Amino acid sequence: MTAQNTPLRERLRAALPTAMKARDRAAVAALRSALAAIDNAEAVDGSDVRAGAIETSPVGLGTAEVARRHLTESDITALVRTEIDDRLTAAKEYESRPGGADRAATLRAEAAALTTHLDQA
Repeated sequence: MTAQNTPLRERLRAALPTAMKARDRAAVAALRSALAAIDNAEAVDGSDVRAGAIETSPVGLGTAEVARRHLTESDITALVRTEIDDRLTAAKEYESRPGGADRAATLRAEAAALTTHLDQA
């Protein structure tokens, strides 16, 4: 599988150890945040869980498990684009604050790290 055919989530996961070894803090923060956003989007809404008597509870390994939501590649791409947009918006806000230039630069570096992986698609 070439880099272009590799799903975005796998590219992000593969890039994380590389960024950690390179001690690229901006890339590590951005990659962890994007992967967490993807995992959170797959989480099941627990609002339909009902409490009841223990004797009516399911018994056995995995009987109470619920499958996570399935995200398409376009869903994941949209989440990463949102992460990039959020960082760029925050960077603009930090620029207008006194002493916010460093934080703005960090946010732009994080956005750039994520954009690199989107551009591989």
